[in-house]
Amino acid sequence: MDLRTTVDPEPSPDTAGPGATGNGPADLVFLSGPVHTVDPARTRASAVAVRGDRIIAVGHDAEVRDLIGPATDVVDLHGKLLIPGFQDAHVHPVGGGLELALCDLSAADTAEAYRELISAYAAAHPEAPWITGGGWSLEAFPGGMPTREFLDALVPDRPVFLLNRDHHGGWANSRALERAGITSRTPDPADGRIERDAEGHPSGMLQEGAMQLVADLIPEATLAEQTAGLLRAQRLLHGYGVTAWQDAMLGRGPGGADVTPAYVAARREGKLTARVRGALWWDRSRGAEQIPELIARREELTGGRLRATSVKIMQDGIAENHTAALLSPYLTACGCASDNSGISFIDPEDLRKYVTQLDAENFQVHFHALGDRAVREALDAVEAARRTNGLRDTRPHLAHLQVVHPDDVPRFRRLGATANIQALWAAHEPQMDELTIPYLGPERAAWQYPFGDLLRSGATLAAGSDWPVSSPDPIAALHVAVNRLAPDAPPSAPVFLPEQCIDLGSALAAYTAGSAYANHLDDTGTIQPGKLADLVVLDRDPFDGADEEIAATRVLQTFVGGQRVYAAEDA
Repeated sequence: MDLRTTVDPEPSPDTAGPGATGNGPADLVFLSGPVHTVDPARTRASAVAVRGDRIIAVGHDAEVRDLIGPATDVVDLHGKLLIPGFQDAHVHPVGGGLELALCDLSAADTAEAYRELISAYAAAHPEAPWITGGGWSLEAFPGGMPTREFLDALVPDRPVFLLNRDHHGGWANSRALERAGITSRTPDPADGRIERDAEGHPSGMLQEGAMQLVADLIPEATLAEQTAGLLRAQRLLHGYGVTAWQDAMLGRGPGGADVTPAYVAARREGKLTARVRGALWWDRSRGAEQIPELIARREELTGGRLRATSVKIMQDGIAENHTAALLSPYLTACGCASDNSGISFIDPEDLRKYVTQLDAENFQVHFHALGDRAVREALDAVEAARRTNGLRDTRPHLAHLQVVHPDDVPRFRRLGATANIQALWAAHEPQMDELTIPYLGPERAAWQYPFGDLLRSGATLAAGSDWPVSSPDPIAALHVAVNRLAPDAPPSAPVFLPEQCIDLGSALAAYTAGSAYANHLDDTGTIQPGKLADLVVLDRDPFDGADEEIAATRVLQTFVGGQRVYAAEDA
């Protein structure tokens, strides 16, 4: 399939867009703010004017009113807050949009609820050759391990494969295991694990790379279905105030198909309203020989509002299934050291070579690094690239950062590596308290999600959701970043590592200017004259309320390039 299109490229950050020059009235004006600019030189204003797709004035009402003409669209904020558009620096929109139309388990959290949802979906789709979807929580099952027998009782006649909420494991019934030829004699793949029962038979859980044994057999979504999933996701994300994002996997990775054609189709049809940076998937079964292919894909895909200028390297798994790479072994249930320190998917020496070569080709590298060993290996690779190539404007970033050794915190600033945080995860909840903390031990558990330490060290923070792993709502993530409590936590709930709380201004900057930096969208992320008019109207000013009330904030309107792409019914 030819992925190239004839769409003209978007203006570079140092090139004036249609609204940056010329005279005459503004096309769009916001009055009676407040306006939170995320511009440290002028953090607050009350009015903004837009011509074309660019901001032309930021100031007080009296300074902007002269730009109102007979055709100007005037938005009276009535004291509601105007902010730059949120940018999600790590998200999987096509997969999330597709899952919403499949067997979606994300709204439930108990085994009984999953029983009802799976049964109802299978009954409603008798023609489906496979039952697929996901979104189930590990904590709903003992040890995070559901069984094939559970699914066999619900769907005995067709294969079932359901990804868990974090998408690092898949749950299969007996039919699916049989189709894949997985038996007690099947060896674990190098990058994954087949969970087994007491007799050594496959239990139904496939971890990390083992998912692919079944996933390769599932009929892929059609281009029309993928594109519909993307547009469904885009509507949802715009409703949360997200104007740009970095798709963390363009290419065929574990458990999923390549979603790139959906972006190409949406761009060709003029339906891609968000600004998208794509991270091309690094095939960990191959080496540097794939770099010329990545360069070619970058050229084919870059144009309009889509630019594939990043490469995603997944260096480890997750803590809950003990595949996150740690510097020392996980503990067992009795608190003793185990013989498992997780998985480094790419040999650290090879990783340094690959990242140095990618950096030399002006690729940004987007790491999945969750355990402290993976974080160190990723930073070592960035350091190797800096040492060989010098300090280039490639803006590498490390996503997730669940466990960071204190010695590595200052290296982010020193190396110019951005800390890409998923703030919603930094709270006490069953998966954290039952499946993570006991197996990390108290010292390492205190190193989790060190947002405060990273900020104080001078690191650049970006932010993302990893949706559909967790909610794509940036406001919920801001709430957790500031409070280290889940939005629905009771008042008596314990705060998760309170010394790692960050203030609302810093959290908001991470989700706007910080992510814009990570996305190489330098003409977005703040509200300043000459910047693109990617803007969001909130229903209140959360800076004026208590920190405990941040999650109650809602998005009323979202604008991309001065065009309204979302409006709440009561906006």
